[in-house]
Amino acid sequence: QVQLVESGGGLVQAGGSLRLSCAVSVRTSTNYAVGWFRQAPGKEREFVATISRSGSRTIVADSVKGRFTISRDNAKNTVYLQMNSLKPEDTALYYCAADESVLLSRTIGHYDYWGQGTQVTVSS
Repeated sequence: QVQLVESGGGLVQAGGSLRLSCAVSVRTSTNYAVGWFRQAPGKEREFVATISRSGSRTIVADSVKGRFTISRDNAKNTVYLQMNSLKPEDTALYYCAADESVLLSRTIGHYDYWGQGTQVTVSS
C-alpha cells in the first residue's frame, strides 16, 4: 500500500514562494513516478507537474512553466514542488499522486495513489 502526505501549503502574497512536499510512504519510492495536481473551487482538477522514478525526467504544465519546479529526493522518499512568483490564480488544493508506470503522464486516471491535499492560497 502506498500512502502520500502533502505538506507546505499556506497563505502567501502574490509574487511570493512556497515549497510543497509529498512524503511517499513505501519501501522503495523509486518504483513510482509522482505527479502534482491542483483543484480550485468550482473547477476540475488539473495537472501541474510530474517527475520520473529517478528524477531524470519531468513535465511541467504550460500554465506554471518557468515558475514551478518539481524535484525529488529518493533518499528521503519525498517529492517537492517549488512554487515561485505565485499568482492569485494559483490558489487551489494541491494533491500529489503516485504511479508505478515508467511513463510520465498528465492524465489524472493514470495515477493509482493520491494524497489528501494541501491548500495554497495566494492573496492579491
